[in-house]
Amino acid sequence: MRVTLVQNDIVWEHPEANLLYYDSLLAGLTGKTDLVLLPELCTTGFSMKTAELAESDTDRTITTLSHMAVNYNMAIAGSFIGLASNGKGSYNRGFFLHPDGRRDFSNKRHLFRMGEETAHFLPGNDRTIISYRGWNIRLLICYDLRFPVWSRNIDNGYDLLLVCANWPAPRRHVWSSLLTARALENMSYVCGVNRVGTDGEGLSYSGDSCLIDAYGNALTTMQPDLVQVETVDIDLESLHRFRDKFPAWMDADRFQLIEEG
Repeated sequence: MRVTLVQNDIVWEHPEANLLYYDSLLAGLTGKTDLVLLPELCTTGFSMKTAELAESDTDRTITTLSHMAVNYNMAIAGSFIGLASNGKGSYNRGFFLHPDGRRDFSNKRHLFRMGEETAHFLPGNDRTIISYRGWNIRLLICYDLRFPVWSRNIDNGYDLLLVCANWPAPRRHVWSSLLTARALENMSYVCGVNRVGTDGEGLSYSGDSCLIDAYGNALTTMQPDLVQVETVDIDLESLHRFRDKFPAWMDADRFQLIEEG
C-alpha cells in the first residue's frame, strides 16, 4: 500500500484556506497513493476556539475532504474540531475517509492539559480499528502517542498505526523516540505526521514526520521545518512473515482498561 505523509504549515483558524490547499495538493496525487495522512487539526491548527470552529461530521470540513477522497480515489486521515453529536462540547476528532464514501471517526483520548485542551475539548474513548484494502489501521492523535497502554496492539489487531500531530519543536526528540517505540512494541508499521511552521499562539513545529516499520527502521524521515510531501510503499505480507517468525505478541501481558467513576 502507498502511504503519503503531508507535512505542511496550517493557516491559523482558517478552514477554507486549508481545504483549498489540500484540494490542490491531493489532486496532484491522484493515482499515486492509496492513503494520505494530514496533521492534527488540519484545517485550524491547535486552536482552542471550539465554540467558533467546531463542525459536525456532515459540515464543510468532512464533506469537502470526503469528496476529495472519492474524487481522487484515496483514503484521507487526520483530525479536526468535531462537534459532539448532542451539540454540547467538542472533540479533537480523528477521521478516516474512504474512497468509496465511508467515514470512520475516532476521538482523541488524552487531552494536552499543558495547552489547556482539557478546558475546551471532551476526551474520547474510541479504540476504532479501520479496515482498508486488507489492512487493519488504528488512528491516534498527538498526545495519545505518549501512552503505550492506549496504543497497545492486542493479538495483532492492527497493522498500521497512524499518528497525526501538532507536536511542538522543543520536544521533537520525544516525538521521534515514541514513534519508534510504538512500532517496536506493537510489531506494526507506524506513520507519524506532524505540522511545520508557527501557529497563532507563537508555538513552532519542526515536522520530523516519518514512517517506521515493525523492526524500528525509518522508511522515510522528513526534513525538519520544511513543507514536504512523500509517498512510501509498505508491505503487509512482510509484516505477517515477521510476526510469524518472531511471535513476541503471543507473550504480551493481558490487561483491561478500567474507566474511573
